[in-house]
Amino acid sequence: MEIISWNVNGIRAAERNGFQAWFESVQGDIVCLQEVKAVKEQVSSYLLTPSHPKGVFKSHWFSAKKPGYSGVVTYALIAPLEVRRGFLEAGLHQSEFDQTFDDEGRVLVTEFERTIVINAYFPNSQRDHARLDYKVRFCNAMLKLMQRLEKKNKAVVLCGDLNIAHRELDLKNPKTNIDNAGFLPEERAWLDRVEKMGWVDTFRIFEKSGGHYTWWSYRPGVREKNIGWRLDYHWVDPGSRELIEKCWITPEIKGSDHCPVHLKITDAI
Repeated sequence: MEIISWNVNGIRAAERNGFQAWFESVQGDIVCLQEVKAVKEQVSSYLLTPSHPKGVFKSHWFSAKKPGYSGVVTYALIAPLEVRRGFLEAGLHQSEFDQTFDDEGRVLVTEFERTIVINAYFPNSQRDHARLDYKVRFCNAMLKLMQRLEKKNKAVVLCGDLNIAHRELDLKNPKTNIDNAGFLPEERAWLDRVEKMGWVDTFRIFEKSGGHYTWWSYRPGVREKNIGWRLDYHWVDPGSRELIEKCWITPEIKGSDHCPVHLKITDAI
């Protein structure tokens, strides 16, 4: 089974920039998109039920209340057993998270017979760190969700744009970005905690070196020079480590300031 994650930075813009050709060329069984910036009533019929050589995918949407902002969508070739939109539907109590997390359309959980996929778009803590506390609270709510889903004894995959570069090798210029959003100690500490609990950053199983990024600024020449950050991940629960076959980044794919990330695991959906 292959799970693909991509922050498309606007799904309608991605469609104009070749999304259909890309979608029909990949082998994903589940495709998770973040920052779609649309509701399903605004998109083409193709984006609702995209065709593929494997078959027709069904889309599951969780859009932000604010127009043109945030939002996630999960495409699945096989119908999920359950689809849960937001922390509340996914099982957290109202006291355990901020309602605005769900208002911003950031978490979509699809559960299959053997696998649970969390499609997540983490908040940006912003240039002046104005949303750092908000980001940390979101991270803590996500960890509670991960722990609860882990108890279902299925493979649990957290994928998406976490808006965090975990270690120095996950961005081109760590020294000059030490005080910048996405590389702040509080953000990185959360991923340290996730790792200490046994969750697996699947890409790092196969690639130990730096220079592998999933986001680049739109400033001229930045992507060409590979001055980037690795912000997009597939983390897998501790008990499913042996199922991981491969994880890879496809920086050659354009159409967004992020690129897709692929995970292949040994298991039926």
